[in-house]
Amino acid sequence: MNQQQIISNLENYVRNIHSGDSSGHDWYHIDRVRNLAVHLARKEKADEFIVECAALVHDVIDDKLHTDLISQKEQLVETLSNLLQNSDQVKEIIYIVENISFKGGNGVIPTTIEGKIVQDADRLDAIGAIGVARTFAYGGKKNRSMFNPNFEIRGNMTLEEYRSDQSSSLHHFYEKILKLKELMNTPSAYEMAKERHSYVENFIEQFMKEWNFTK
Repeated sequence: MNQQQIISNLENYVRNIHSGDSSGHDWYHIDRVRNLAVHLARKEKADEFIVECAALVHDVIDDKLHTDLISQKEQLVETLSNLLQNSDQVKEIIYIVENISFKGGNGVIPTTIEGKIVQDADRLDAIGAIGVARTFAYGGKKNRSMFNPNFEIRGNMTLEEYRSDQSSSLHHFYEKILKLKELMNTPSAYEMAKERHSYVENFIEQFMKEWNFTK
């Protein structure tokens, strides 16, 4: 099986897992992250095939989306093993998938350039206009308010606190989204993040202007 056939099979596998998602983690998110990651891989001269494979499956064992992570991981390992027939590549992809999450600021930086690139691509899709839309989509899915001025911006959260509902969608911008630009691993991603970061800042400014409007 050639690389393009492997990619095609992974696309079908991931489409099935993410079909019907309304939290901002649907197939189109996966596809955007894949495209961003391949673009960055070319800029940074990384292994495009590993990057594309990892980007396609990067949310398959994410605790935001799945409860039985053991089963999800076993299924992913089996799928990759059958397609790739290369245990080193499987291990590299699984390593990336398990080490790119933000986790309330408690995540890690992958050691490989391929891992850094997939992490950057995933984070780029969390900022900018798409990032704003995804923040409110995810907040709605989690029954969070659009904005609640009675909540405080949280820092130094545990993963459990980060996953809790004691926040609003607008607070999430301060707790995660506005931090991502400075967390980019590669120069190429950082350059892309600057414009998207500015968009989020401008959005928040306009949001608060409208929120605080008085007659």
